Amino acid sequence: MPGKSRAVQSGTELEACVAEIACGLGLLCERQVEVGRRIWGARRRIDVVLKHPETRVSLGIECKFQGVTGSAAEKIPATIEDIGAWPIRGLVVFAGEGFSENICSYLISTGKAVEIEDLPKWLELYFGL
Repeated sequence: MPGKSRAVQSGTELEACVAEIACGLGLLCERQVEVGRRIWGARRRIDVVLKHPETRVSLGIECKFQGVTGSAAEKIPATIEDIGAWPIRGLVVFAGEGFSENICSYLISTGKAVEIEDLPKWLELYFGL
């Protein structure tokens, strides 16, 4: 995604960027929150959980970064489906040059994903900021 304003270089940086944006908007932020188990028994972790300090409305965020084209994009539909098992509403935030145009279009079409550049406005609307 050439020319994007927030160029992150890894999934960890993407997670930190999401937390920074959220905190800058006055939201409470917790990272790597464990919530139950996946169908095969592994612990489920939500990368970032945001909470409005007054309304207590929560949002879980799964961060997906792909720097080069590869098979990681094949896991995206499972990620979207997994969010449905969370006890709170969830969103995928994605970044990186490695996502194909088709995967980006798929993600956005689900209504459960947003590019990092669009996250601040999305959070403002969701939390009523």
